[in-house]
Amino acid sequence: MQKGMKLDEFLINHTNLEMAKLLLALAEGCKVIGRLVNNAGLNDITGTTGETNVQGETVQKLDDLSNKILMDYLTASETCAGYLSEENEGIVTLRANAPYTISVDPLDGSSNIDVCAPIGTIFAINERVSQLGAVTEADFLQKGDNTKAAGYVIYGSSTILIFSVGKGVYGFTLNTQDGEFRLSNIDMKTPEKGKIYSINQGNIGKFTDGMKNFIQYCVESDKETSRPYSLRYIGSMVGDVHRNLLKGGIFMYPANKGETKGKLRLLYECIPMAYLLENAGGMATDGNQRILELQPTEVHERSAIFIGSKNLVEKAHEFLKG
Repeated sequence: MQKGMKLDEFLINHTNLEMAKLLLALAEGCKVIGRLVNNAGLNDITGTTGETNVQGETVQKLDDLSNKILMDYLTASETCAGYLSEENEGIVTLRANAPYTISVDPLDGSSNIDVCAPIGTIFAINERVSQLGAVTEADFLQKGDNTKAAGYVIYGSSTILIFSVGKGVYGFTLNTQDGEFRLSNIDMKTPEKGKIYSINQGNIGKFTDGMKNFIQYCVESDKETSRPYSLRYIGSMVGDVHRNLLKGGIFMYPANKGETKGKLRLLYECIPMAYLLENAGGMATDGNQRILELQPTEVHERSAIFIGSKNLVEKAHEFLKG
């Protein structure tokens, strides 16, 4: 395995043909999204559509367009049976006789488009549990431990596909000269000890006492533990998790005081990122248990998440339970 290897060559040796076709179709769709993001200011595709999605959030034009692009490419793959996205009210059958389903956030952090901050696409792929035919919600409502592949594409200074099929984490950078995703990061491991914490600290007034105490711990001075830690927050999960995956740190989106669940979506944000970080040697919990052990009950279910380097996730738990 060498840097520069093309994505299709890698997939032939690391997964089955049907999964390879699905991931290649996804990658092709993300190339199109990447080009749209790069040229958004020139094509009247920034701003909102004037509509709201099933989550009650304002739909950005690029959110809607990215969703349609991915559905088209995944349908053409002929191996993706069903599709779940925050932009669709319910599940969608793409190919009734195909073996896999995919849960997707087509454009995470899309509110950052206008300021050129990193945004991305997040995905998790499962084997369907239903018989052939139209997909059912049961095909999607599976624990994260059942995930067959997951990852994200980040659209930033480079367009990079980071994913795992359960055998390590690999990164493929889009080569702008030949239009190919080529291997750039081999068997990625996140640092066990991190020095970065990522959270919307402006919401501190809504946090539990345990959460406030952990933030106070992060900002205190202590040479032995290399504190204070650095606060870094982009405002897109892809951007923050990608940085912390490489450099070591923790991304947090806690439930607010008095709430039982957080804001981020379990199936197409929390589970895929948790699967990826665990395969890279990190941790991901909802503040009580592993994200990958949670049993989803709704396709658009929300969850709190604490994800990143083991030492920081474990330390956060100490404060949350204290």
